[in-house]
Amino acid sequence: MEYLKIFDNTEIAFQLKSNRELNRAHFLFNMISNETLVKVGTTLTHFALKAHLPVEGIIRATVFDHFCGGVNEEDCLPVIDDMFTKGVSSVLDYSVEGKETEAHFDGAMEKTLKIIRFSDDRKAMPIAVFKPSGFGRFALYQKISEGKSLTETEQAEWDRVVARYDAVCKLGKEKDVEILIDAEESWIQDAVDHLVTNMMRKYNKDVTIVYNTLQMYRHDRMDFLKSQHELAKKEGFYLGYKIVRGAYMEKEHERALEYDYPTPICESKLATDENFNASAQYILDNISDISIFVGTHNELSSYMVMQLMKEKGIAINDNRVWFGQLFGMSDNISFNLANNGYNVAKYVPFGPVKDVMPYLIRRAEENTSVAGQTGRELMLINKEKERRKAIK
Repeated sequence: MEYLKIFDNTEIAFQLKSNRELNRAHFLFNMISNETLVKVGTTLTHFALKAHLPVEGIIRATVFDHFCGGVNEEDCLPVIDDMFTKGVSSVLDYSVEGKETEAHFDGAMEKTLKIIRFSDDRKAMPIAVFKPSGFGRFALYQKISEGKSLTETEQAEWDRVVARYDAVCKLGKEKDVEILIDAEESWIQDAVDHLVTNMMRKYNKDVTIVYNTLQMYRHDRMDFLKSQHELAKKEGFYLGYKIVRGAYMEKEHERALEYDYPTPICESKLATDENFNASAQYILDNISDISIFVGTHNELSSYMVMQLMKEKGIAINDNRVWFGQLFGMSDNISFNLANNGYNVAKYVPFGPVKDVMPYLIRRAEENTSVAGQTGRELMLINKEKERRKAIK
């Protein structure tokens, strides 16, 4: 387990953080570790924003600046450039959620196209991302996933969704910017999967440009991965997958109970971990056909991928293997991997403060619920604070 020691190097992990930023991170993770505080803070923040109270400045100076790159692309440039000096690339993520109009969908597409063009001359931004529900109505994806017939109006609406995906993937291909397409709730994911496979079929003929996302807390994703691999081999195109553990567990369980069907989620955290690791193993076993973006804050899974790369003779900077973490989290993984020569990209969310609040609230809630995550962050921050004190 010699690799695991690299994740303990706090000097490298926090090399870009000033003492003030380190203290802010300590304060935030202390707050997030308290479930009651998170619930109360979430309620008060919603109320303050709806009541148009002047709280955006406070949010911007604390939780927003820790977990987000800025309010627009240009605002993110100092963060992007600083991280790239240490070998960490950026995936700009327009994190505005919950919009449901054609104007908003077109706006999200234009924002993604702008990011791809923005990335064109910047080696620090080799990857772009978008969320399917940012490009089309949730209920429309659901209707297609359920196999229901669309009305003429709905079909025209779906054609516009397809055109948005195509415009983004086409520009990604032209600019050689890889496109990550996020996963959604299981009851709309079938429509997403079908559409993304069509984009891979069209744009992954020579090299992997388009990536789908596999949420490995779903017990059916390994079978899906293997069936897609067979399809791609048969039809002659490359696959790309971002693998993550998953983001909608409570919602998935609640809906399964409400509609009386078996939950799609693995029976335990251990089963999810095993499923995640199995997907990484399968892809690395078939690296000639499938590229991988390993989206994880789990040190053991990161170590396992590093070890498999070594065993299989895959170069640490092979562009078919990327590691990714969220901005503001797991810097000990990101910066230490980059320092050792691996391909690493931070997801850097951005957008207007009030529009990004659902994302920020989810980050706080996830950190509260993931056993050990916040404690690990605090331990590393404390270790770095002590190290800095000792060398004064």
